[in-house]
Amino acid sequence: MKLHAQALVAAIQFLTRIPVPLTVPFEPQVLSRSAAYFSIAGGIIGGIVMLGFAAVQSWLPAGPGAVLLLALWLALSGALHMDGWMDTADGVLSHRSRERMLEIMKDSRVGAMGVIAAVLLLLFKFTVLYELLSRTESAYVLPLLVIIPAWSRWWMAAAIVLWPSARQGEGIGALFQAVSLRHVWSGFVLTFLLACGTGLAFGLPISTSAFTAAGAAAVTMATGTIMSFWLVRKLGGLTGDTYGALNEGIEAILLFALLLLTTH
Repeated sequence: MKLHAQALVAAIQFLTRIPVPLTVPFEPQVLSRSAAYFSIAGGIIGGIVMLGFAAVQSWLPAGPGAVLLLALWLALSGALHMDGWMDTADGVLSHRSRERMLEIMKDSRVGAMGVIAAVLLLLFKFTVLYELLSRTESAYVLPLLVIIPAWSRWWMAAAIVLWPSARQGEGIGALFQAVSLRHVWSGFVLTFLLACGTGLAFGLPISTSAFTAAGAAAVTMATGTIMSFWLVRKLGGLTGDTYGALNEGIEAILLFALLLLTTH
């Protein structure tokens, strides 16, 4: 139980900027277990975003509300994954050799492609949030806002196991080399139960909650698989930056899927 508690705290501390006044060892044994709880950290982010959505929808126009909501979403992770999205864009869109792409991604400076990719992603998320705030009263919105960050972070754990590392033994990824399929499947079950439980808590029938959970899982796996294959073809494997990019891409697609769901 102690190891699992440490793993949960490690997941929250690693993936969010939410203060948890506990000290846990950031060692491979703890971090490998923490992968099973990535989605819980994401669910906490989603829960705060959901509360923010409800607040700005009640008190602010959709435009300023969407900006503040997006800023909150970024702040909860310290823009950690957005940084990975930008670094990945700088590398894979440079059309250089594989080795040079990896070098570019390690550079702390942000290039033109990274800035462009970030602006486009933020504009996309802003417009989706704007539409959700201004047009819909769907019962799906609040529960799905909770689970979108949970599914995207679960996929980060899955990607660690399912695809090779582009930098064996280097970087943050080296700390998670002990992550196994057991952790991934445990995380999947936790995420699915979280999704179903959230739907039930917001008054959705159990069949609807299970259906939306399965749909979100399917979109996550389809988007994550396509992105992961493309990145591995470019880089020969995945890196810490690409895990962040996967999270950002999956969040954006899940948000868009939510918009489509609520407008039909």
